[in-house]
Amino acid sequence: MKMKKLFSGVAVLVTSLLSGMLLSVAAAAEPVAVDASMLINDAKTPGDVLTYGMGYDQKRYSPLAKVNRKTVAKLTPAWNLSLDHSANASVQPLVVDGMMYVTTHTSTVAIDALTGRQKWKTPVSLPQDVYASLCCGAQSRGAAVYGDKLFRTTVDARVMALDIKTGKLLWETKLADYKEGYAFVLAPLVANGVVMVGNSGGEFGTRGFLEGLDPQTGKSLWHVWTVPAPNEKHGDTWAEGIYLKGGAPTWITGSYDPDLDLVYWGTGNGGPWNANARGLGKDNLYSCSVLAIRPKTGELVWHYQFTPNDAYDYDGVNELVQSELKIDGQMRKVIMQANRNGYFYVIDRTNGQLLRANQFAKKLNWANGIDMKTGRPIESEMTKKVKATLESEDSHEVWPGAFGAKNWAPMAFDPKRNLAYVNTVNMGMRFKTTKPEYRRGTWYLGIEMGGFPAPEDGKRGALRALDPLTGKPKWSIELDTPYLSGVLATAGDLVFVGAMTGEFLALDSDTGKKLWSFQTGSGITSLPITWERNGEQYVTVVSGSANLYQAISGDPNLANVPPGSSVWTFKLNK
Repeated sequence: MKMKKLFSGVAVLVTSLLSGMLLSVAAAAEPVAVDASMLINDAKTPGDVLTYGMGYDQKRYSPLAKVNRKTVAKLTPAWNLSLDHSANASVQPLVVDGMMYVTTHTSTVAIDALTGRQKWKTPVSLPQDVYASLCCGAQSRGAAVYGDKLFRTTVDARVMALDIKTGKLLWETKLADYKEGYAFVLAPLVANGVVMVGNSGGEFGTRGFLEGLDPQTGKSLWHVWTVPAPNEKHGDTWAEGIYLKGGAPTWITGSYDPDLDLVYWGTGNGGPWNANARGLGKDNLYSCSVLAIRPKTGELVWHYQFTPNDAYDYDGVNELVQSELKIDGQMRKVIMQANRNGYFYVIDRTNGQLLRANQFAKKLNWANGIDMKTGRPIESEMTKKVKATLESEDSHEVWPGAFGAKNWAPMAFDPKRNLAYVNTVNMGMRFKTTKPEYRRGTWYLGIEMGGFPAPEDGKRGALRALDPLTGKPKWSIELDTPYLSGVLATAGDLVFVGAMTGEFLALDSDTGKKLWSFQTGSGITSLPITWERNGEQYVTVVSGSANLYQAISGDPNLANVPPGSSVWTFKLNK
């Protein structure tokens, strides 16, 4: 009897232990639920990459330093995964508890971050006619994570939520009609429990907006137009009857300051490109601006306009990087933007006050500087002439051109050095103004382009380490073909960048000297990241180029660069 009880007790104990072990294994297999504090601390916890920009401040700076000046020569591929995708790869991967998430315009892929093994893949079903109304290629710039969900956008103007463990579609919300030219290519931003997204399509006679969504249901919480109606505040900054086609799209992910509870989001060009058609002497708010917005409500707290009545597709959507800088003897909370118009802006992010605006473009003729009292550009005589005519037989050559002095791919900011590492473009644009004609889902420009001239020395771009307060470079690498990838800076005194000819490079942060490179097989226009797992530092970049610059620039260096996307992850060879 005692023996029976003994065996019974042992059986209960063993069963209990086994059950506990199984529960532990099951718990370990469950992905980590991403909460608000994890998103807020993303930049300080380099084991994961949870946000677009590697932190809400979008510095794209990592404190990791095992890969450094002395060790980077030993950086070798850990794995490579084909994405079965030939369109432009402009994505920033995310890393959550050992899993990597990569989006293309046709799928979302979950990958074991250590081995490169694909865990799940969720296709995105798209109508065949969607490609006719995409300005700059079919692409996806990334995802957002929150709770047990992964959020992404689609080029036919939907937002989707997937189960982060399985890839199962949980909800999707259609926000606009792609047949009118609306699209979404950006990574969503989750701020204060709200999923925020913005639209592309400013070249198609659309009306820009921002949307805040409930992460659990996909229900719209608020909607903000970036072009006000005639009876709304600043509605009088547009020509009569044009606001429904006024552009000001919101196609790059904003940054977020959780202490101020403000999201900073850039807006794009007015529509059409022809500035006269939008009203002579009209500013066209809120195009080409930064908006400071409460994420819970969509309330606009302040705005600053970079390029009123933009005539050259300069936009204002570029990344808005946050830092604290000493300016005139006082520490200021700032946002910084290297604008396509050729000026580097430093703005007080608490109130929108312009603090600095210095030229970083190598060649610039549309303006003669920024008036620091008014914050407005001092327009050149050429720009005044361009804006004065709806239709003209005269051709103009503006610098920078429509590619901008910097295109969309984000810079990195090193807070130790107070240097911004910026991929710049040095190309002009020849054009003349024409009368715009609106047809649903087609280009709505009102200009006739005549090419994108390169400078006499043939250097179409440069990577520059800029002082944000002066716009002057500490160093500069002049390039025959501009780099159009994002930039990554690390505490290892390194800057990582990708070339459209396929090389992935590591440079010395202080000098720009090339310390390492690897040929990935296709052009790089994506956003590199670095992360840590089990005490090892990894660097990841997605290769695969088939972009607008390659198609229309006439750059001879890209004639034989093949398409085809793949994920490359590197680590130090022991």
